[in-house]
Amino acid sequence: MSFCPVPVEQQPVNEYQELAQSWFFQWVTLPKVKFFSKLSGVWSLSLLITAPISGASFPPDEQIFPFLIASALGSSLFVAFVLVRLYLGWKYIGDRLKKTKIVYEESSWYDGQVWEKPLEIYNRDRLIFNYQVEPVLKRLEKSGLLLIALMVSGTILFWLI
Repeated sequence: MSFCPVPVEQQPVNEYQELAQSWFFQWVTLPKVKFFSKLSGVWSLSLLITAPISGASFPPDEQIFPFLIASALGSSLFVAFVLVRLYLGWKYIGDRLKKTKIVYEESSWYDGQVWEKPLEIYNRDRLIFNYQVEPVLKRLEKSGLLLIALMVSGTILFWLI
């Protein structure tokens, strides 16, 4: 391997490893059932916030279905925020892995440098992207589309009731 002037913590492969091992960002690498149970947990916990707000607009004893749908839609927004945050974190790492040039800082924000990856490092990073990061991004995109479909269905149902 050739010399790499990029600080260790700013090298894309190390950024990837740190992200993949972090408590929050590893959610999406879990098996599907566990991943969706984490998202369900976020949805359930956010009901503690959205249900009282929905209850103020739609009293549960008078308008149970609008109350339930509004609470569910509000909680779905929290899940959407989580999915967006996961996607942005993984997308950033994916972009750094795919690029042939790396922008890095030696000591502070004012001394940015650019380093061109040698072919062997570029190929390694590209493999990591193709086999580790890209499937995660696709899972997040599919999850986002499913959530959007559920939210649109809930909104339509809300307006029909």
